[in-house]
Amino acid sequence: MVAAVLILLYLVKYILLPFVIAGIIAYLAAPLIDRLRTRTRLPRYLIASGVLVAVLAIVALIGILGLSAVVENLDRVTADAEGGLSTLLEHLFGAQAVNLLGYRLDAQGIATDIHGWLSRPDRVLAIATGGVAAVFGFFLTWILLAYFLFDGPRIARGLLWLVPPRHRPLVHRVAARADPVLRRYFIGVAIVVVYTSCAAYVGLGLILGFRAPVFLALMTGFLEVIPVIGPITAAIVPGLIAVAHAAALWNVLSYALYIIALRLSVDQLVGPIVLGRSARLSPAVVIFCFLAGAVLFGVAGVILSVPTALIIKVALLTLYEEPPADGSGRKTGTG
Repeated sequence: MVAAVLILLYLVKYILLPFVIAGIIAYLAAPLIDRLRTRTRLPRYLIASGVLVAVLAIVALIGILGLSAVVENLDRVTADAEGGLSTLLEHLFGAQAVNLLGYRLDAQGIATDIHGWLSRPDRVLAIATGGVAAVFGFFLTWILLAYFLFDGPRIARGLLWLVPPRHRPLVHRVAARADPVLRRYFIGVAIVVVYTSCAAYVGLGLILGFRAPVFLALMTGFLEVIPVIGPITAAIVPGLIAVAHAAALWNVLSYALYIIALRLSVDQLVGPIVLGRSARLSPAVVIFCFLAGAVLFGVAGVILSVPTALIIKVALLTLYEEPPADGSGRKTGTG
């Protein structure tokens, strides 16, 4: 049964991301909905509707805070992409041409080649297809989130029905032990997102003077949820804006120093401390999970890699009737 489910998920991996995002948001909102139901005695659909509206309002606020300014800056970048890239290459390598393995290279020629490669019809078609898929996935995520918020308990019971009856008590025990572990991990991720957003706002807005720093900071923080791909994307978008507005090489170098400082603080300090304590997994295991999840299921696999490893760990501990170990290898008495 497990093998069949994994094969099915692998075959449909390209449509998993909206389900994963909506499922995580609904999972984190479930305790709030249950608590409000207990206190107010209101129907679940009313409280779930309020949560959905609140999440929509947060996303709309992020868009209002700076999406238009970012689009304006990106329009400036794409309007003269070849000229901006040529200027950057000249700043970095000089205006003189160089000979490399018999080929004459200069900043303008490299910029023209890169722009020509990106302007090929197949590349344009791929970008357009990706844009349409992103818009479709965005709206699908909201539809799925509504279903998960309204019918979360019924969906959970339906998933449990897939488990053979003799194994359901074990699944209940594993779920009971895994729930606090997963919530602790997601709270750790939220702390990292908040820290990254605040640090990005200080760097981009207060120090570098970017327009729409709130939107860029929030984008940087939320993209931190997606390992590897997220931070790269969060660095490229403001980086393009920095290149477009750069008056000298120092402007580009200042942005590069900001990115280095941000990544060091997140990857070497805040991330290991917060997520290391919450996940209690070896860094080697985490790296393997990220890579395996990316290869098998793409971005959705990367997001779910550590939670899946945590569930497997809790399941094995439950099967073996052993208490979990802390980060130093000593066994503790709580899950």
